[in-house]
Amino acid sequence: MTFRLVPLLVSLILLALPACAEPARAVPSSMPQVQLTFAPLVKRVAPAVVNVYARSVVQAPMNPFFNDPLFAQLFGNPQMRQRVQQSLGSGVIVRGDGIIMTNNHVVQGGTDIVVALADKREFKAKVLLADPRTDLAVLKIDTRGEQLPTVAFADSDRVQVGDLVLAIGDPFGVGQTVTMGIVSALARTQVSASDYQFFIQTDAAINPGNSGGALVTTDGKLAGINTSILSRTGESIGIGFAIPANLARRVLEGALGGGVKLAWIGADGQPVTADIAASLGISVPNGVLLRSIYPGGPAANAGLKTGDVVFSVDGQPVNDMQALNYRIATHKPGDVVKMHVHLGKQASDIAVTLALPPENPPRELQSIGGRNPLTGARIENLSPAAATELQMPLMAKGVAIVSVAPGTPSGGYGFQPGDIVRAVNGAEIRSTGDLQRALSDTNHWDLVIDRGGQRLTLSVDG
Repeated sequence: MTFRLVPLLVSLILLALPACAEPARAVPSSMPQVQLTFAPLVKRVAPAVVNVYARSVVQAPMNPFFNDPLFAQLFGNPQMRQRVQQSLGSGVIVRGDGIIMTNNHVVQGGTDIVVALADKREFKAKVLLADPRTDLAVLKIDTRGEQLPTVAFADSDRVQVGDLVLAIGDPFGVGQTVTMGIVSALARTQVSASDYQFFIQTDAAINPGNSGGALVTTDGKLAGINTSILSRTGESIGIGFAIPANLARRVLEGALGGGVKLAWIGADGQPVTADIAASLGISVPNGVLLRSIYPGGPAANAGLKTGDVVFSVDGQPVNDMQALNYRIATHKPGDVVKMHVHLGKQASDIAVTLALPPENPPRELQSIGGRNPLTGARIENLSPAAATELQMPLMAKGVAIVSVAPGTPSGGYGFQPGDIVRAVNGAEIRSTGDLQRALSDTNHWDLVIDRGGQRLTLSVDG
């Protein structure tokens, strides 16, 4: 809490003090000074923070031993049973007509989602959008015309290290809880496996169940959505992370406007190390070294080339690809951003017009059926748009696995979303049609899979 004095009085005090005088210490002289509190702020904001319960039904083998793909290969698919899973998280009401933001991982796979308000009323919720790329989800409850309390978005770019913040949520299901801390760091990017990871770090206690809750500034605005913690025990050790409000606002706009369409720069890069900086004549190892540029994309159209370095976007520094992607994602396609870059040996400011990633070739999303190792998988042709959504390399080509259904051969053999099918029985796979044809009319499959740049092989007899 800071106290503001009349400027003239401040000047007189400063003139009267010696140059090296220590700050005066005084005992509180009144009850109001003793009773300084965040209670009025919490009273105003807490009703807009809710509990989110997500119930899902999953298929599991009757015996865990049957998870072994070799068992399925020898004896067929095991007998399955249904098991109910329930996850608990928090959410933030961002619009009075019942629009709520939470984390994607809180509601992912949920078939029955319930939102409990601070006053204990419960509502069934509809998922308007669940975006694994940003780990954000937007829910809607029917308030029957009632206007609910909300939390306004802060400009998260104005949040500074050392700012006081409050974390509000429902840790461990004990009920709504408020904790206080400071912003410990900004622009944390090496926390999760997301191309858009860019977190506010706080030492305000965040525990399981806080996911999707509010990180609030001292003026009662939403600085971010609490998302994860760094811990060896699963409990808070004072290192928690929140998705900044500026990205949350962008996802909300997309959810209410026909889908999240994140802007794209058409480039990939890596952090500038000390050795790279020395070789390029850069005094301080900052920025992102571009190592691939998509032809005809925004970066290429602005004149950027491989080997160039991006230092900042609209004055905000970027030091790795996740930070650069975040800065681009907070803009809309068609926006023009100003980048400070290192072109060859010369620093320059350039304007880049952002766009959506192209969907070329068309996706041709298909489900694999029949009797083969990929039965139960969904596949699509890779394009910049598909690669961006799957968080795969910029130049990825071929046919990618989008999802794998539990309890199917594709799940039993360990295929994963993001796998690229390169060949079947020696035939190169370039399209979904190639893959469907290669899988049919045979009882033996030799598959070559690209997983994160590693070549995997699988041989299966039908």
